[in-house]
Amino acid sequence: MELTVLAVPGCPNAPVLEQRLAEALVGRPGVTVQRRVIADLPEAARWEMHGSPTLLVNGHDLFAAPGAAPAVACRLYRGQDGRLEGAPTVKALCQVLEQADG
Repeated sequence: MELTVLAVPGCPNAPVLEQRLAEALVGRPGVTVQRRVIADLPEAARWEMHGSPTLLVNGHDLFAAPGAAPAVACRLYRGQDGRLEGAPTVKALCQVLEQADG
């Protein structure tokens, strides 16, 4: 499984995603995470980044809303309680990783 974290320079939510992703990866040895800094809209379009931070799983953004446009802006994720957060929850990340394994 290939994981890539995409973020704009200085994104305050990228470390939050990284921490939650580390928790979700406990018990999954051998999974590596690549990181890419995305500086402009053409690069965001090329990498299919739909806001910062974005997690690509095997090259796909499994959290993207249908029809979402590439963006170099802050991204918000809906938590289990309906509130908006700057990164997916650990539970949501675990679900996405399980989907990708299956």
